[in-house]
Amino acid sequence: MNYPNVTAQVGRRAFLEKGARVLASTTIASNALIADEVANPKDSILRIGLVTDMHYADKSSAGTRHYRETLAKLEEAAEKFDEAGLHFLVELGDFIDAAASVDVERRYLKTINAEFTKICADRHYVLGNHCVDTLTKSEFLGEVGKAKSYYSFDRNGFHFVVLDSCFRSDGKPYQRRNFKWTDANVPEVELDWLQEDLKANQLPVIVFAHQRLDVNNNHGVKNNSSVRKLLESSGNVLAVFQGHSHQNDLKHIGGIHYCTLVAMVEGSGVDNNGYSVMEIEPNGTIRLNGFRKQQNHLWPEDEPKKSPF
Repeated sequence: MNYPNVTAQVGRRAFLEKGARVLASTTIASNALIADEVANPKDSILRIGLVTDMHYADKSSAGTRHYRETLAKLEEAAEKFDEAGLHFLVELGDFIDAAASVDVERRYLKTINAEFTKICADRHYVLGNHCVDTLTKSEFLGEVGKAKSYYSFDRNGFHFVVLDSCFRSDGKPYQRRNFKWTDANVPEVELDWLQEDLKANQLPVIVFAHQRLDVNNNHGVKNNSSVRKLLESSGNVLAVFQGHSHQNDLKHIGGIHYCTLVAMVEGSGVDNNGYSVMEIEPNGTIRLNGFRKQQNHLWPEDEPKKSPF
């Protein structure tokens, strides 16, 4: 592979603050991986495909959003993902765009998911506001084969958390145009779950979200300070990957990196594509390899650099 790699030593302070307990648990969890790395260094690296804001729909373009072209852009991304040999694949929300009826939106979802499922057997879907503009959460999740909208899982000595911020301020879930997209929240029941999940975990953590946890404007989760407090108090969270605002961005808050990825739907033609492969080594080193419009990052010393691909 010929990736435009930038090495990022992420979360060193988080590891040190947790002390020997975290280091010991991480070492135990990754002993087999380190042994494998001696024989074949590539085998121990966790590779994750990331895409966001695909907004697929079989409808005419609107402004900078070219809905039908997502299929061709995903096809290009799939080739790079295949070269990488992904362990799992994540879409960070707004997988589809809004439709006038449930039947039409189901058709959008079936079409794009048919191509998405060809890429990798282990797939994860973060709910975005457009995913449940017409559908309910259970309808969307049922179509993509997922039981829950927020959950966690472990891979290769790392803990991954999928969040769902598609709730109104009153705690009711988004569905069938019952919400304003600017009213995004993580409800109390999910905050309680997150607190317990992080408390029970001793592995380094990476979080996947749609609405942003690092800004207080319309693209931010309204109670994001409460979410960040839980993430920071755990001492294990390395980074948050999110979408929603369609632009590259990177912030460092409370020892955690908040990386916003560029939208796939923006711009016409594959030159305006955007996707990435994240590589995580057993020692916590993270490389974000961006393609087309997606930037690479060197955390925290340098500003993001545009991919030459």
